[in-house]
Amino acid sequence: MDNINYKNAGVDIDAADGVKRRIGGVVSSAGLPHCTPVNRVGAFASLLEIDLSDYENPVFVLKSEEPGSKQLLSIDNGRVEWIARDLINHLVNDVIVMGVTPCAVLDTIICGKLEPDIVFRLISAMSEACGENGCILVGGETSEQPGVIPEGRYILQASILGIADKGKIIDGSAIRRGDAVLALASNGPHTNGYSLIRKLMEAKPEILCEDVNGESFMDCILKPHASYAAPVKKLLGERRDDIHGMAHITGGGIHDNLIRIMQNDRLQARIDLSAVRVPEIFKIIKKYANSGDGDMLRTFNNGAGMVLVADGASAGGIIRALDDYGAEAYVIGGIEEGPRAVDFYNTLIWD
Repeated sequence: MDNINYKNAGVDIDAADGVKRRIGGVVSSAGLPHCTPVNRVGAFASLLEIDLSDYENPVFVLKSEEPGSKQLLSIDNGRVEWIARDLINHLVNDVIVMGVTPCAVLDTIICGKLEPDIVFRLISAMSEACGENGCILVGGETSEQPGVIPEGRYILQASILGIADKGKIIDGSAIRRGDAVLALASNGPHTNGYSLIRKLMEAKPEILCEDVNGESFMDCILKPHASYAAPVKKLLGERRDDIHGMAHITGGGIHDNLIRIMQNDRLQARIDLSAVRVPEIFKIIKKYANSGDGDMLRTFNNGAGMVLVADGASAGGIIRALDDYGAEAYVIGGIEEGPRAVDFYNTLIWD
């Protein structure tokens, strides 16, 4: 009778152990001034020492994220490090809009067959991206699941722990009439709309031959999601009182994400769509998909990767400060009295 063991059932424990030994050198053990690991990678759970001395009333913030179907395109086209950065940058953007300091990230990698080099590259890039965003990767889980997930396929996920002072959380409650709505420029679709993009590539493969301002279509759609952590951190350090709300523009576009921070039932955001600076990649997608503006607005960020609601009189100074910090920002609307809503006027400019 043939011997049936875990390895010929599809799970290679030795390969997994080899990866764990390699990642010990890339997952942070030194930590940051506000967040330091107190045990080594490989323990049953990660222990963190968090400096709370600067927080009058500390609040811990938790968030999980996954990069959607973009990971399928990225892995298949060799952009392993890019999708790892996508995941971390998206995750960090989701917490910084609340005025949160990111601390530590736990990752999860699920695959049909563990490929040590791929897994090591994913974890290395996530660790590097965490460092660039002012947080640390402290460990996570890698799970090989043959028969559940096809060989060569990966499902990525990560969770973040952040910290904020309860009295300084930015949740939109400070938004008032006369505030300006600013857009921070995106560098492409980020991590939303990729099921549509994949369908479009399948139905009209000629789109892959498009040149996008000197970049290939594939490079343009797979470039990592922009992180706004550094400019937002600097901005809040100097002008926190002028920032009344922030929204990360992901699935659902400007409307569905901005409405999440509109807490006053007697205020509405009026957005001038003609002011949104639409990058070339969205114009190409719209042309090939023959999409209407409504579909584009619900599916993509169309160039506005993050939205800030700020004191109207301070908008010019905020824009100049963000420009100094390397982030393109510009006014796309304002806050007026009216039923709670995000109201669009004019149209996106595609020419």
